[in-house]
Amino acid sequence: MERTAIPPRSARGLLITFEGGDGAGKTTHIRFLADHLRQHGREVVCVREPGATAVGERLREVVLDPALPELAPMTELFIYEAARAQLVHEVIAPALQRGAVVLCDRFSDSTVAYQGYGRGIALNLVRQANDLACQGVEPDRTVLMVTGAPASVGLHRATRRTGADRIEQAGEAFHERVAQGFDMLAAAHADRVRVVTSASRKSDTSRKIFAQLSDLFPWMADRQLCPDALFDALDAPREARHG
Repeated sequence: MERTAIPPRSARGLLITFEGGDGAGKTTHIRFLADHLRQHGREVVCVREPGATAVGERLREVVLDPALPELAPMTELFIYEAARAQLVHEVIAPALQRGAVVLCDRFSDSTVAYQGYGRGIALNLVRQANDLACQGVEPDRTVLMVTGAPASVGLHRATRRTGADRIEQAGEAFHERVAQGFDMLAAAHADRVRVVTSASRKSDTSRKIFAQLSDLFPWMADRQLCPDALFDALDAPREARHG
């Protein structure tokens, strides 16, 4: 298989992945982070898995369709990996080559947690499939967002907004195994994975995220460039934030 050419880490952009169970609040904080990285002159590319390409969005429809409960675990794994391979080839690798910051809502760690720990597929097989799909691309930093509550709490929050998809319908025991999988990943890759517990206030959660990324972006630790008011705007009603 032809691998996508990725320049050395010192000569390319950054891949920051956001992981966590359903309802952890990743989307809001990815948007907030992207806005402020752009304000500081960085090109930012935001993507989600599965999706962010025409192929990936089609595959997303299939793998999350609650009308297809009969999908076998291995079929599910290969669908996710196919979407990832396309995303890396079409979007992520070119963006890294340009020097962009790529913010990815889920990546290979989710496959380990959901298809490995959740579905029970052998972890060595999941990792081999990840390696093929990622084509040499690895996250520079992973923000693992946790709620500090049982998996059912985040799941209820997620399904209340949009209704349950096929993965969200997998049951509480499945999602508890997924949460345990993320815990294991965080322990095994502490140099890369930074755990952020979601606070009741969005502003407090974003402060924690910025703190965990400040070694990559030193301005995030500067209180003059990142005053409290910057984060407090997140807690304002949506109408107030958008005028």
